Amino acid sequence: MHFPSLNAIIEGLLFVSDGPMTLDRLTELLPDYERASVRLAVQELRDDYEQRGSGVHLVEVAGGWQLRTVPELMPYLSRMVKGRPARFSQSALETLAIVAYRQPITRQEIEYLRGVDTGAVLKTLLEKRLVKILGKKDIPGRPIIYGTTREFLEVFNLKDLKGLPTLREIQSLDEVPIFEVQEELPLGGEQRGES
Repeated sequence: MHFPSLNAIIEGLLFVSDGPMTLDRLTELLPDYERASVRLAVQELRDDYEQRGSGVHLVEVAGGWQLRTVPELMPYLSRMVKGRPARFSQSALETLAIVAYRQPITRQEIEYLRGVDTGAVLKTLLEKRLVKILGKKDIPGRPIIYGTTREFLEVFNLKDLKGLPTLREIQSLDEVPIFEVQEELPLGGEQRGES
């Protein structure tokens, strides 16, 4: 009987996973292996995909690891996948950016910065699971505070919030559209809905 290698086991787990898998979760699922061995196997898998020039690569996103198609395949994959890359309205992007950079933040604080009502936009972002309620602020009236979600990190291909561009990086983009998301597709998955 042939026993699969640790790399093959991890590759299979990542393939069937519906989202990024953390090293903790992989280690939990593989109690017969040391954490260091699991970490090394993940790194070897990532390197193997890169060296082969595969249509799939292993990326660290939203605090875990996920198999995704390489961005260069998007023109071909979009022929098969219904819809188009996720697009967001200007008001949704402004609100999402404020939440991402200023979290935890209240609706009132967002509205102060934007200068307009954000109730409907926040509701949409909550429904799309890009924003979540973190709790209530400990001030009179106890307003709800908002923050970004793991799905936010996935959609914007971020390992964590430290991956958000700085103001200097944004300004250096000058005329490049920064808010159109051309997301990679998780292996075997469909794109997220549109806003």
